[in-house]
Amino acid sequence: MAKESIKASVEQEQLTDGAKRLLVNAGSNDREVAIAAQAKIADGVTEALRNPVQAEIREGIMDGDIVSDIFASEDFSTTGDMQIPLDLLTPGTEKEHVAYTMPDHGKIPLRRVEGDYIQLNTYPIGSSIDCTRRYLRNARFDILRRMMEVLELSFVKKNNDDGWQTLITAGKGRGLVAYDADATAGQFTPKLASLMKTVVRRNGGGNSSSINRKRLTDLYVSPEAMEDMVSWGLDLISDDLRSEIHRSESGGVSGMYGVNFHDLDELGVGQEYQNYYTAIGGLMGGSDTEIVVGLDQSSADSSFLHPVTEDLTITEDESLHRSGLVGFYGSMEGGWAVLDVRHVLVGSF
Repeated sequence: MAKESIKASVEQEQLTDGAKRLLVNAGSNDREVAIAAQAKIADGVTEALRNPVQAEIREGIMDGDIVSDIFASEDFSTTGDMQIPLDLLTPGTEKEHVAYTMPDHGKIPLRRVEGDYIQLNTYPIGSSIDCTRRYLRNARFDILRRMMEVLELSFVKKNNDDGWQTLITAGKGRGLVAYDADATAGQFTPKLASLMKTVVRRNGGGNSSSINRKRLTDLYVSPEAMEDMVSWGLDLISDDLRSEIHRSESGGVSGMYGVNFHDLDELGVGQEYQNYYTAIGGLMGGSDTEIVVGLDQSSADSSFLHPVTEDLTITEDESLHRSGLVGFYGSMEGGWAVLDVRHVLVGSF
């Protein structure tokens, strides 16, 4: 049956006879034949969505995944225990556990500690799409391909938004906003990146030699912030770095001070993640107009978690045949969590 699989990388005339027959059967007037063919298509699409490396059906996706590189996905489908144990040392109490000089007489006092845990929550999400049977009966593969692209887009978009809203909410909840008071409002400067690096360090616990101390590793900015790099003068950066910016295909540098830069279309004045930050009461420094999001991704599996209790599955809709339609729907159950807000810092410019 593998030889009859539908592949989005081929054009209509390149489809095998088996693949064409599968499409025609999916649009058949015979309900049993149609449902059986639709089930084969749904199984193939489900496998493609779960395995991006072999997912030729994903060609031409409109929105890309912008959360998987940040959050660590953890499978909870085989267990009902979604408790994540916390460190017995509560952040902010580290300096309470310091040895001291003993008097000549007296016992060492007790300092009892107890561990706690976070209970993770997940929620179901779903999406569907359909077309008339005549499209598939005429072997219109381009229609099927577009249907699957749009169906996947709905899940990609939902996960992007939920993941990033979780990050932004965590950053807002810290009550810390780093900004360059000497910069013109609306201009991204290298000093802001350096300042955020220091703020993360100062508020990350531990001391200079702590092994697991929090640090800024990645900075997410708008395309306009990347564009600001072109106008950086010699008073902000060196001449060789200016030359690198002008030679760069992206029009900016990939990072500074050991911090990686990433541009997101969803950040920027009037864009949805900026609007979300404003809607939840997020503040910015001075008269600044947009935010940047700094993350410590050095140990993502201990800070950014994507619990999954049900993998994404695409299924044929057997109820549409009477209406002359062919449909597919998908569902999954998961969630998003920032286990330690010290890994997130919002800045503004």
